[in-house]
Amino acid sequence: MTAAAGSALVQPAPARRVAMKILALSLAAALLPLSVAAADEPAGEPRALGVESSIVFPSDSSIRNWRADGERGVWIQDRRGDWYYGAFAGYCRDIDFAHAIGVETRGAARLDRFSAIIVRGERCPLSSFVTSAPPPSKRDKSKDIMGEKPAAN
Repeated sequence: MTAAAGSALVQPAPARRVAMKILALSLAAALLPLSVAAADEPAGEPRALGVESSIVFPSDSSIRNWRADGERGVWIQDRRGDWYYGAFAGYCRDIDFAHAIGVETRGAARLDRFSAIIVRGERCPLSSFVTSAPPPSKRDKSKDIMGEKPAAN
């Protein structure tokens, strides 16, 4: 089969199908060792808790969730699902009732112990920002509160 000047060589349909099947099988064979290597990869070591840390470029895409700890601090979850605890330098009023929070980084582009949380226009500076376990569930908190009450005689 020859091609005229300026035209491409065209293969018959059955030959193209065979070539595509061979290409697909060779691609699958090439990718198989990669999937086995990924499955054999050991799980990473668990994170150390209580270590000063930071979240780079805090925004609505890098912060997945947050939960207030009364007026003392805030738990923040990043997009990978890791939790952090930020302790406030003082009290942060109304954070328990806030629907949203802001992050003030003062140009550092990361949330760390030098940042502040903005709640309803008020600035709540952080004194520490450490890796943490997830916050206790509401059920666990209610059990703690009930357990702290003295038993009635």
